[in-house]
Amino acid sequence: MKSNITVETSSATYPVFTGENILADALASVLNDYPKDTLYLIIDEKVQKAHHRHIDTVISPLFDKLHTFVVPSGEASKTVGFWEKCTGYLLTHQVRRNTPIIVIGGGVTGDLGGFVAATTLRGVPFIHIPTTLLAMVDSSIGGKTGINFETGKNLIGSFNQPEAVIADTAFLQTLPDKEWINGLSEILKYAAIRDSSIFDEAKIFTEQDKSNIDRVKLHSIINKSIRIKAEIVKEDEFESGVRAYLNFGHTFAHALEKACKFSEISHGEAVFLGMLAAKKLSEEIFSVHLGDPFGPFKKLYSFSVEKQNFDMDSLNTVMKSDKKRVGEYITFVLLQNWQQPVLKTVADQTLINRAWKTAFEEL
Repeated sequence: MKSNITVETSSATYPVFTGENILADALASVLNDYPKDTLYLIIDEKVQKAHHRHIDTVISPLFDKLHTFVVPSGEASKTVGFWEKCTGYLLTHQVRRNTPIIVIGGGVTGDLGGFVAATTLRGVPFIHIPTTLLAMVDSSIGGKTGINFETGKNLIGSFNQPEAVIADTAFLQTLPDKEWINGLSEILKYAAIRDSSIFDEAKIFTEQDKSNIDRVKLHSIINKSIRIKAEIVKEDEFESGVRAYLNFGHTFAHALEKACKFSEISHGEAVFLGMLAAKKLSEEIFSVHLGDPFGPFKKLYSFSVEKQNFDMDSLNTVMKSDKKRVGEYITFVLLQNWQQPVLKTVADQTLINRAWKTAFEEL
């Protein structure tokens, strides 16, 4: 099971390699045209601990010298401070503009590493190797990079397309159950906005033992998700139009993450709650009944926060500081029906609060 999907944007075209145990061949082909003296690696600490022998075996024959910067796992690493440390490491180790950087990890490491690559020497090439399901199907595709600020999530960043993405599903063998569910949230997002057949296909993730997930079906749903995002990014690289639909549920989710100080709730958990809230708001705004295709997946989410932890007024204030807001009121991605997303500015705070209540029912 190997695939090569092409991502085309106005600024770059690059391959996304997917499959199991493809890292060595894919990386060798991507790095073939670069100088062989030095390579820089930005890697998540948990991935480094679990996979360093395999990664060293793959990379060592390709380059004379390897410099490695380890990123502590978790959203707390997406800060100005860690961006500065990582950039400083590259500069003090004499990175050049034609020196490739390999970024290995989940969404946090990918966002941080991609932004470091974009800003160091005004841009150095990087290869993205996502190691979580969420990163494979979403954050590694499309060139969004960035870090958080004290006032909100991803408020500092840039669009920076990689040279290639290598999604080797062998990395998923050590993925904790919670990280599988984080990735599931983004897959369900694609079902909501583009292909509702994914709701049924995604039931493979209800398998109690994730090692028993059908590998062919897993490969298929990963590829389908990547292709959907690639199609949307091709049409709208810089989020001036349809790419905004990829934020379905995320306006609510980012407020939840901020309220939890980016630690007590995961991105995937917040997105799942955010999609439930956005579905409810859609039903209120458009007077439609969308059913409950999220229902079979609710049992998979185990939240460590309670609704008493949240204040709706505070959450609404955070939403108003969202980087995508351009007017007085908040614009949401809503659904006129499944696969029919629209951008809708909502002034009625009562309806937004009803949407919050629907999400809190799961806590």
